[in-house]
Amino acid sequence: MNGTEGINFYVPMSNKTGLVRSPFEYPQYYLAEPWKYRIVCCYIFFLISTGLPINLLTLLVTFKHKKLRQKLNLAVADLFMACFGFTVTFYTAWNGYFVFGPTGCAVEGFFATLGGQVALWSLVVLAIERYIVVCKPMGNFRFSSSHAMMGIAFTWVMALSCAAPPLFGWARGYIPEGMQCSCGPDYYTHNPDYHNESYVLYMFVIHFIIPVVVIFFSYGRLICKVREAAAQQQESATTQKAEKEVTRMVILMVLGFMMAWTPYAVVAFWIFTNKGADFNATFMAAPAFFSKSSSLYNPIIYVLMNKQFRNCMITTICCGKNPFGDDDVSSTVSQSKTEVSSVSSSQVSPA
Repeated sequence: MNGTEGINFYVPMSNKTGLVRSPFEYPQYYLAEPWKYRIVCCYIFFLISTGLPINLLTLLVTFKHKKLRQKLNLAVADLFMACFGFTVTFYTAWNGYFVFGPTGCAVEGFFATLGGQVALWSLVVLAIERYIVVCKPMGNFRFSSSHAMMGIAFTWVMALSCAAPPLFGWARGYIPEGMQCSCGPDYYTHNPDYHNESYVLYMFVIHFIIPVVVIFFSYGRLICKVREAAAQQQESATTQKAEKEVTRMVILMVLGFMMAWTPYAVVAFWIFTNKGADFNATFMAAPAFFSKSSSLYNPIIYVLMNKQFRNCMITTICCGKNPFGDDDVSSTVSQSKTEVSSVSSSQVSPA
């Protein structure tokens, strides 16, 4: 084996070197130079300084404007990652090892996994909702607030079913990964007593592959339907425009999530299927840290793609006034009415 396994850690370096120490007790500068840990600190500080205020502002805007509360679930998930993941990682990277011990590692790994999974399953529910609204496989079915609550409950149940098992004995638990200053599930070791392999397979199939397939199927059908409706002029121009704008925004959210998390999933699966293989600590650390950037994508996409949300955010920041004039306000109100009347998800979408 080209790594060193401890009771609650796996360091990607053989102990034949005599350098390996517990990532809970000693700086891991034998894995990567100190300047690399400082780069991680700068990157995480950027995520904290941008992710926290952006997502807090998103929460404030959604609480003040009821019609925007479809954004609430993803904002809460992103805020979880920023509060319980980024702040911990910044401090541990500054020290060069996971100073909070195994318990802190479990907490950080749990919330990071939970936030990512809530975001993923929210996108799944959004994709299904968009498919039902636009493709109409169930006729003129309309979503209600009870359906929205069911969608929210579903996302959290599925997220917890992925993040919680390592805390209760299925799999080894959360351990330091990469440069040993952030934590994730144990993809690295094979120990029948912990049932690591069954959990990792469960996680990849149920909590990554199936959601991605559902998302791509839903949007594949949706894009075909939108093109077909446009070609046949079955709906009014305003309705088509509203549906296209909502669909475009959600597709960008999906692409942002996939761009952030796919490298991490691919590298983790490679490590899982090549246990004992020699790999550099930064090989796993780079995609793990990059995946954390997903918490910035959604609120930025809201602002860029949704005039209603952008206007509400401006008026919230400017104490109820829009310094950019009334034209944007009126266009926003008009768009809002169009979306509410023609795209039923505008009020009850569970994302």
